[in-house]
Amino acid sequence: MGGASTRVSNVVKGLFSKGCDITVVTAFPHYPYGNVPIRYRCKALVREKVAGVDVLRVWIPALPHNTIVNRVLLHVCFIVSSLFALPFVGKADVVWAANPNLFCFFSALAYGLVKRKPIVRNVDDLWPEVFYEMGIVRSKLTRTLLDFLAKISYVVPAAITPISAGYKCRIIEKYGANPEKIHVIEVGVDTVESQILVNNDRSQFIVMYSGILGVGYDFESVLKAARILSKHKDILFLIRGVGELGSKLRHRIRKLDLLNVVLDTNFLPDTELSALLRSADIFILPMSGESFVNYGLPTKVFEYQAYGKPIICISDGEPAKYVQATKSGLVVKLGDANGLGEAISKLYKDRKLAIELGRNGWKYVSENLTAERVGRRMCEVFLSTGSKGHYEQT
Repeated sequence: MGGASTRVSNVVKGLFSKGCDITVVTAFPHYPYGNVPIRYRCKALVREKVAGVDVLRVWIPALPHNTIVNRVLLHVCFIVSSLFALPFVGKADVVWAANPNLFCFFSALAYGLVKRKPIVRNVDDLWPEVFYEMGIVRSKLTRTLLDFLAKISYVVPAAITPISAGYKCRIIEKYGANPEKIHVIEVGVDTVESQILVNNDRSQFIVMYSGILGVGYDFESVLKAARILSKHKDILFLIRGVGELGSKLRHRIRKLDLLNVVLDTNFLPDTELSALLRSADIFILPMSGESFVNYGLPTKVFEYQAYGKPIICISDGEPAKYVQATKSGLVVKLGDANGLGEAISKLYKDRKLAIELGRNGWKYVSENLTAERVGRRMCEVFLSTGSKGHYEQT
């Protein structure tokens, strides 16, 4: 679950399809509720095969990802526990430092030093900038220390693989990283629907958000738009996912008495989730105003496109640029609930336009961002560091 794990999974599948030999060092399954399966408990390390890939799972505290403190504690613990696997990893030609952002680099540094191999640093989110914009870190001294650690993590690696051009610009401007070693590689998708599926049930027009219910998204504008469109009895808003904003959202929906909004926080198996996503007529991507989210490209934008449905994007950053460039949806200004309502009405009335936009997005990911294509591009980055073709991922 989550964008970071999707990113790693797609890259690993893509590399594997190119014949690369991969070792994945990761934590015991625990996200998002901290429920570690019984077979991993009271163990420091478990080795297993997943779809032909060698996976070394290491200990992690059984903590939920429901607070910033818990997340930081989990990340710090993984810096240490990921080293448990070092004696069991064989030959490697490159180390890919994937997740968690910033923290994983220091584990990868140990692997790189022991193996005497180059490190490639992945960037899914801008840390420590996230801490600053959320007001978690205010101390000037702490900021100086975190910026110093971040700069090391960008200067030392042989290559950097951010998921967006916005991240690349930020890394160059703030940390002075060499632009020649930064290669933008989007998250991509594992599978793409084989055909464009249109919801022919005209009794209900579904506007859907599916993903993390977190602070990076502007659900207030979505709820206000739902209230504006409440006169259309056949338009249903479906918000699904897990995250720290789940209870707050439920309270707001009740307070506003929004009968046309359904909140679903249940965990769904892949097959059920896929069926639910196919039922959408429109996907919404309501980015908040924080710059750290508008510099990046959420995984869900590619997944939305893979289902061949139009996207309405609330953003003034990379997500908006991407949706416009791929002609896969409509863009609304940050915080503009009225604009969101108008965009939904436009696609509600013009089904031909909705189908065209959805088809454009589907075509783009099909031709450019499948796991195989992402893996090929990542393989080229690894080879640019002088690697020969045996890969390790931490």
